Amino acid sequence: MTHLHFFTENHLNKIVRKRAFETKLGERVSVLSSCNSLIELREALKAHPAKFVMIGFAEDIGVRANLGRAGAYSAWQPAIESILNIQSNEFFHGAELLVLGTIQVDDLLEQAKDLNTKKAEDLHELRSLTAQLDERIFPVIQCIMQAGKTIIAIGGGHNNAYPLIKGMFAATQQKVNVANIDAHTDFRPLEGRHSGNGFSYAFAENMLESYHAIGIHENYCTDHVLEKFKQEADLHLYTYEEIFLRQKFEFSEMASTIFSFPHNHSWSLEIDLDSIQNIPSSAKTSSGMLPIDVRKFIYQFASQAKPRYLHIAEGAPVLSHLKTDNKTGKLIAYLISDFIKASK
Repeated sequence: MTHLHFFTENHLNKIVRKRAFETKLGERVSVLSSCNSLIELREALKAHPAKFVMIGFAEDIGVRANLGRAGAYSAWQPAIESILNIQSNEFFHGAELLVLGTIQVDDLLEQAKDLNTKKAEDLHELRSLTAQLDERIFPVIQCIMQAGKTIIAIGGGHNNAYPLIKGMFAATQQKVNVANIDAHTDFRPLEGRHSGNGFSYAFAENMLESYHAIGIHENYCTDHVLEKFKQEADLHLYTYEEIFLRQKFEFSEMASTIFSFPHNHSWSLEIDLDSIQNIPSSAKTSSGMLPIDVRKFIYQFASQAKPRYLHIAEGAPVLSHLKTDNKTGKLIAYLISDFIKASK
């Protein structure tokens, strides 16, 4: 439990901007007192009425280990501030949400801060630190899942998909089906852990029932990965160009397309913010999906699949050219509220 920092009433009081005649979500959500063990945490969560549990990853080690731009550590704070300050109303009350806290990463970030990805030994160390982060996240996710809760995970690199899948697999004893809205497959070789191979590691360890990579940009997909998807019947690729340029697939029907394959009912939903046009991220794109496209998909998919977790990764608001820009946090709040409304 040393690696879980609990969110407290004090945190809420500092973040929530109260106004007369209004009730903000942060005045309705729950937090937990600190627990001394994972068993104690599991039992506290089981006894709590909230269906959704929110957890944050304020790190960018896995992104750097994938030779990407740092900054994904910065999504959690503006996201939680935006979420807690939306209105509590008949559409989204807030009592259904428990804000658990963040995985402690300060020591890992300190070890990573001066490492140079151009040096082989430093890159190896970054990938080792990413694997250490996996081991901090996985047991907490397993514990939350064993308590029967739906997880909302925010921030950090897409490396964190791997411990999320591992935790879900361990808790449910079922292989996981993943729908991933992303500009990249994150199915790179098993070359040490980083943000570009979370799904390939999960697949190699036989934890995936199926993997659906949606909106992948053809310009950034390697031949090696394309061949892998052609060889494996449980890997499915839908490129951005096939959907929006050549219109081979209708994006509004994407959820139904995915459900046409035979699966078990153990689903998760991944959203990489580099798939959305002009959102600050580790791989920001000028040609991506519109926020409304992703919001519609989340609502349709969550309504049908009832995923056990939503993971929003790779946002990096610190990379915005407008340092006071809060659109990334607000977008994450929209995506989460859409998910919760659809999953009830």
